[in-house]
Amino acid sequence: MTMTRKKPLSRNGFTLVELLVVIAIIGMLVGLLLPAVQQAREAARRMQCSNALKQLALASLNHESTVKYFPSGGYGWHWTGDPDRGFGKKQPGGWTYSVLPFLELNGLYQMGADGKPDEITSTQQDAAYQRDQTPVSFFVCPSRRTPKICPRPKKQVYTNGRAVDQAALFDYAMNCGDKTQITDGGPGNMNVTESSFSSTLLSGNQTGISCVYSQVTMGEVRDGTSNTYMIGEKYLTPDHYETGNDAADDMGIYEGCNIDTYRWTNPDQTYRPMQDRAGYGPTGNFGSPHAGSLNMAFCDGSTRSISYSIDAETHQYLGHRSDGKVVSMSN
Repeated sequence: MTMTRKKPLSRNGFTLVELLVVIAIIGMLVGLLLPAVQQAREAARRMQCSNALKQLALASLNHESTVKYFPSGGYGWHWTGDPDRGFGKKQPGGWTYSVLPFLELNGLYQMGADGKPDEITSTQQDAAYQRDQTPVSFFVCPSRRTPKICPRPKKQVYTNGRAVDQAALFDYAMNCGDKTQITDGGPGNMNVTESSFSSTLLSGNQTGISCVYSQVTMGEVRDGTSNTYMIGEKYLTPDHYETGNDAADDMGIYEGCNIDTYRWTNPDQTYRPMQDRAGYGPTGNFGSPHAGSLNMAFCDGSTRSISYSIDAETHQYLGHRSDGKVVSMSN
């Protein structure tokens, strides 16, 4: 009689304990890698933001090269851009409007052109309303929000435009100087001269690169282009990124000088640059959603990372175009 011997059964697969160990190891690896992935993504967003700022700075420099002065701040926040009124003191819209042709956005700039520079027409008003509702991809910081149309509950009515009930977003601001923030709605008609404005609003008092009714030349940047802010990221509270209820983010993009598109470097602590934070809503600061520092563009076209802990006086001096107090970025 032949005896056969059974082979022991081979074990296939994992036991429950082994499976749990593998899952735990994978979880640990994901936990270790996730912060690195998030940091890499934020670094990419920060670079994208810096590149957008550089485009705005180079467009402003091209504007200066072409018309011999930096983009004007227009007439005030009751006014928006008019394609038939050119640049400088004739232009009621703000710096954001004047740079459009130099950003290859001439189509936006020319909306509503009807050859009637001394009249306010329905064609101009309708086009201004449409322009404000046209998102531009590089007008927003990707660390903060995406290009979109958001509500504007204030419903600002422009002298030369419709009431703005919703508008595209804009995350950058021109340097208005080192004074205390001050803006105005502007005159009620287009018969404008320098006497139409308070002297405190004009470039004789404002010390930055653009303000109401300004035509600041390169020669007026006597502290040096590499030592003077031009444009930077603007502070916003995260509470109102998309609500339109932040006083510094509640109008259209292209209106004349106002706190939506201008910032100051007054040495008072309330004007220090800072990271966006909930529950705090100052309206005159540069700032950003980035950790540790914000992006600033200088009058030579360079962009640099500025620490939120920058010395208050250094920040002030960088905002003044001709105070004679030249500083180095190591100060």
